[in-house]
Formats: sequence, C-alpha cells, structure tokens
Amino acid sequence: MSSESKVAIVTGAGSGVGKAAALAMLAAGYRVVLAGRRAEPLASVATESAAPGRALAVPTDVSDPASVRALFDAAVAAHGRVDVLFNNAGVNAPGIPLEDLTVEQWRNVVDINLTGMFLCIQQAFRVMKGQDPRGGRIINNGSISAHTPRPNSIAYTATKHGVMGLTKTASLDGRKYDIAVGQIDIGNAATDMAQRMATGVPQANGEIAVEPLMDVNIVGQSVLYMANLPLSANVMFHTVMATKMPFAGRG
Repeated sequence: MSSESKVAIVTGAGSGVGKAAALAMLAAGYRVVLAGRRAEPLASVATESAAPGRALAVPTDVSDPASVRALFDAAVAAHGRVDVLFNNAGVNAPGIPLEDLTVEQWRNVVDINLTGMFLCIQQAFRVMKGQDPRGGRIINNGSISAHTPRPNSIAYTATKHGVMGLTKTASLDGRKYDIAVGQIDIGNAATDMAQRMATGVPQANGEIAVEPLMDVNIVGQSVLYMANLPLSANVMFHTVMATKMPFAGRG
C-alpha cells in the first residue's frame, strides 16, 4: 500500500515526538488520527499540517480501556482500517529519590506508559487482524531509558524496560496476523520534556552536565521510515539520538 492510502493512529500527538511524527506522516500523505488528552493541541497540529482534511483529532486517555476502544472505533468509522499505530503517549515522574516517590506518582506513570501502551496494542491487534488487506504495523516509543537509566528515574525507566517486553512479545504474537511490531528508542530530542537537558541534568557520577539535543523532526522522519516499510520487513529496535549525548560508555 502507498502512504497515500494508509491510515495511522498517533498517541500523544499534541506535542513533542508525537506531533513531529504526525506532521511527518501527514506530509507524506497518510490519513492520521491524532490522539491525546487535550483537544486544543490536537486541533493545532491538524492546522499546522496544512492537511486538516486528512487529520482527525480524537481526545483520548490511553490509561482508560473504554477511551482507547473509542479511539480505534473512531479511526475505523472514519477510514475503514488502521495500518500504523505509533504508540507514543507517555509521562514522567518528578526526578526525586525513589524512596520519596509516592505510590500515586508511580501508578500514574505505569498506567500511562505501560498499561496504556498495552491497551493500544490490544486494540490495534483487534482491528488489524480482521481488516482486508490484513495486518499492520505498531511502533512503540521505548526511549533510551529502555536500555539505560538516569538517576532518580525508577518509574519511567521501569515502564520503558517493560515496553521492550511488550514489543518483543507483540512482535512474536503478531506474526500470525501479519502485524509487524517494532520500537523506536529516542535520546535527547529537542522537545519541551527534554529542554532541561540544555541547562544541565544529573549524571551517574553525581555531576550536573549540559547534554546536546537533536531536532525532533529527525525523530518524525525515523518513525515515517519505519511506518513505510513493507510488512515483510520489520525494524524491531531503532535507536536515534543526539550523537554526543552520554549513552554509550560509562557515565
């Protein structure tokens, strides 16, 4: 299928990485369902795309099973199918010592980053295995934290390690339905969430250091590359990062 005939759902589409991916897909001709908690940013992305006729905003709480079901039902009602899910919505907890993290803060991160991602995968399977042509592609946002933690990040890091398990298992379980599942691990894209890197963040050795950032639109193009692959090929893990960020090596 050409990109002009494909339908994509992007969660967390109102800002940051999700916005960049949605704009890249809309520019390539996709019909994109924009999901996020707030309607206003989603409408802004549709307007900015200069292709509002191919953008559908569906306010969604990914931690709520009924809301996720309604998102996929809206996509099918509008476009008849779902070819790509960019499973991107996520939050962080305050960067405080783990012994000070409240159970409520922990659960909020787990509910959105892990349970929310599972719910979206589950609904994507429901739709993709039954459509004609059958199958589709799921791209999970894993993050560099799926591999290496930062100090004081136990909730975020635990969920992103969990995302890797979701990716591997869904990739295996999706084979029989022609569903390809992969993961993009992003390091220091210039988004509102990552702006603190430019002023200095704690390192493993206790120092505070400024870290380089990369243009978030590079991530959008990476997601588009993965989305455009034929279903006979899969990038299971794709790492895209600011070249000089402290990831490889000892911190």
